[in-house]
Amino acid sequence: MTIRNAERAPSELGALRTLLRLRRWTRPHRAAISVMVVTACGAMLAQAVVPLVTGRIVDGPIRNHDTGGIWPLALLALLFGVAEAVLFFVRRYAMASAALGIESDIRHDLFAHLQRLPVAFHDRWASGQLLSRATTDLSTIRRFVGFGVVFLIANSATTVVVLVLLVHLHPILGLLVLVAVTPLAVFTRRFELRYSRNARRAQDLTGDLATSAEESALGIRVIKSYGRRPQMLADFSRDADVLRGAELTKIDTLARFWALLEGHPQLILAGVTFGGVLAVAHDTMTLGELVAFLTLYLRLVWPIISLGWLLALTEEAASAARRIFEVLDAKSSILEPSTPGSAIGAVVRFDDVRFRYQDADEDVLRGIDLEIGSGETMALVGATGSGKTTITALVPRLFDVTGGAVTVGGADVRDLSLDELRSVVATAFEEATLFSASVRENLTLGRPGVTDADVHVAIGVAQAGFVYELPFGLETRIGEQGLSLSGGQRQRLALARAVLGQPRVLVLDDPLSALDVQTEAQVEAALRRVLARTTALVVAHRPSTVLLADRVALLVDGRIAAVGTHRELLDTVPEYRELLAQSAEVQATS
Repeated sequence: MTIRNAERAPSELGALRTLLRLRRWTRPHRAAISVMVVTACGAMLAQAVVPLVTGRIVDGPIRNHDTGGIWPLALLALLFGVAEAVLFFVRRYAMASAALGIESDIRHDLFAHLQRLPVAFHDRWASGQLLSRATTDLSTIRRFVGFGVVFLIANSATTVVVLVLLVHLHPILGLLVLVAVTPLAVFTRRFELRYSRNARRAQDLTGDLATSAEESALGIRVIKSYGRRPQMLADFSRDADVLRGAELTKIDTLARFWALLEGHPQLILAGVTFGGVLAVAHDTMTLGELVAFLTLYLRLVWPIISLGWLLALTEEAASAARRIFEVLDAKSSILEPSTPGSAIGAVVRFDDVRFRYQDADEDVLRGIDLEIGSGETMALVGATGSGKTTITALVPRLFDVTGGAVTVGGADVRDLSLDELRSVVATAFEEATLFSASVRENLTLGRPGVTDADVHVAIGVAQAGFVYELPFGLETRIGEQGLSLSGGQRQRLALARAVLGQPRVLVLDDPLSALDVQTEAQVEAALRRVLARTTALVVAHRPSTVLLADRVALLVDGRIAAVGTHRELLDTVPEYRELLAQSAEVQATS
């Protein structure tokens, strides 16, 4: 996914409206959030009271030279200071509980939703974009919940209270401050619009950079083998420079606003000080009231200055929330049936199946009619791009047909619950994907009820006995993507995972492509016994794999061109004969 949303005008969904959508996750933490807000407001108000006490000290004990009268007021000021410190501690503790809890809840729901979304969604999205949303964007939201929300409310309350007190102390000077602060609203709106666009662009570029880093890490063998390190470094550096430029643009916008927020209050302070001195000189204001007024106004400076930081954090959080909701709002096209049926038997049937990928101009499959009887093994043979892998993806419902129906055990796969369907159908893909976990955890993925005996049988079928020679046997962790293993070892583990538990239907997408000839023969001999007890659809490129099947279906340009035994097709279908001859030639020269 690219930065296609970076220039979207923030007015289409305001920051406040976006952030209000987060209330779904704030409900369990409302008590902690309430404590955060109350204690923050209490601490701010305690700060605002101290200047009034200071004014009383100036107009009372100091003016009257009453040293004894200072102590009660000083103790009162100390009491407010201690109260502020205690409230600050409570706020920090509640903040950690609420912010981390909300971040954890959103991350859980985001990951769960990603698991529900269909393969088609993940095909369109770069992994780095999803990764940045689950990490960087959630951290931005956590900071907003922990600091932004609290101080937006507390600073607003402080601003209102201080302005009221300023007007109470001296109406004319107080109104002067109120009028002088008002123009900031105009500059604030301009800042919000510009900063929102800048923040979104930087966040999208961060996702693109994460994608580049991930692809380079996973493809390090290819990069080194082809000597492409300088090129990859140059490409990454270029993307990093673009991100750096976007971040500097964002910082430039923020710096300009901060400069305004820093300078504007100082101009107001100069005017207020001048007016206050005149008021004291004309006896319309006492010296203590001037001290209290100026001290109170200085309490107002921080909320004004912090406005830039708070609005920046708010806009970044709103942009992060929009990015997260782009994923959470994505609808899954693979839906659970309202009234799930059940599969009886293991017959697999394709009835006039048509399929077209999203945004494609034409169908990949054009009316597939095929039946695989219970206990029968069907080999699927065809040239590259004929639609073989697409057919295998329709059985476990990784994609839904766009026409016709796929049935398993007499039930349309769309009428079966996904849990039941994927417990009936096991799949092994050509590209063996393993996870950063132990060998045992990789083998039992999705089948927690299997026994050790089942695991050992599956390992034997896949000729994956090498796992017993690993440092910790089945408990050995095999690293990210299983890259510590050879391609053939990874493929054998993926095959063992598929046959584990003896599923009723087995879908194998060229499961032996990475095996050497000797290992392939051993695996085929063991696999033949497994296939005798299950219904299987096997994508085959090698003639030896075809011989595992009871019948063979020839796929040409998205249509079934012929179905029969291997011998029948060899004798009657020239195209099939040529296809296998090409495969045999490739195998012989490899």
